[in-house]
Amino acid sequence: MDTPKPPALGIDLYTPAEIADRIEAAGVTKARMPLVKLAVLGLLAGAFIGLGAMYFTIVVADPGLGFAAARLLGGLVFSLGLVLVVIAGAELFTGNNLIVMAWAEGKVTTAEVLRNWAVVLAANAVGAAGLAWLVWMSGHTGMAGGRIASQTMAIAAAKTAMPFAEAFFRGVMCNILVCMAVWIAMAGRSVTDKTLAVVFPISAFVAAGFEHSIANFYFIPLAMLLATSGTAVPPGAALDLTGLASNLVPVILGNLAGGAVLVAGVYWIVWRKAA
Repeated sequence: MDTPKPPALGIDLYTPAEIADRIEAAGVTKARMPLVKLAVLGLLAGAFIGLGAMYFTIVVADPGLGFAAARLLGGLVFSLGLVLVVIAGAELFTGNNLIVMAWAEGKVTTAEVLRNWAVVLAANAVGAAGLAWLVWMSGHTGMAGGRIASQTMAIAAAKTAMPFAEAFFRGVMCNILVCMAVWIAMAGRSVTDKTLAVVFPISAFVAAGFEHSIANFYFIPLAMLLATSGTAVPPGAALDLTGLASNLVPVILGNLAGGAVLVAGVYWIVWRKAA
């Protein structure tokens, strides 16, 4: 019997066409997942992204770092969130925009896609905001002489003051990179492969200042909690439910356009429609 040959140059990855197959199969599984399992995994994903956001805040609150160094290092540590989602297992709204691949092939219905997105988005929001409450209760934001709290306030204030169109297009750019991170992570076979696949696209979107809806479910509620406990609110900041909605509506729409249309839609044309 012939001995199997090792992969050329030691590379053992799924090809782009195989990734498309795997994304499509995963989309079917996700769209038909039992409700309780879907909701619990959604809660976990929201908390995981919140942990990445918490880690990011620690880095950018350091006044000794220059702009580029703070953004780059902040992006690298924020990648923790999607690494946990991909490797530990969780359901993230922005990544689940890739279910459109299975929908476009007729493998799942529109109702199944919308059910997944609605349940996962709601669960992500609760998980991220719930983590914000735990962080607030822990006193973590008092670190570094309160700089964590003031940095959180500055981040949230900037997000709630962002014009609709700007928030939308930052959401588009963010989820192109998030879904590309999920896509190339599907090429890997090991924890190391998947981690490295996630880090570069995620650190790029964070460093560039793009908008991730689930991360914002952590930042803005945490700032709202801090405001109730006496942390100074930046002038003109809308740290209330209206401010939360003014950011999240365009960012969620932008995330959908970036992930569902510009990644899933484009790759469906390349690997499915054109086949």
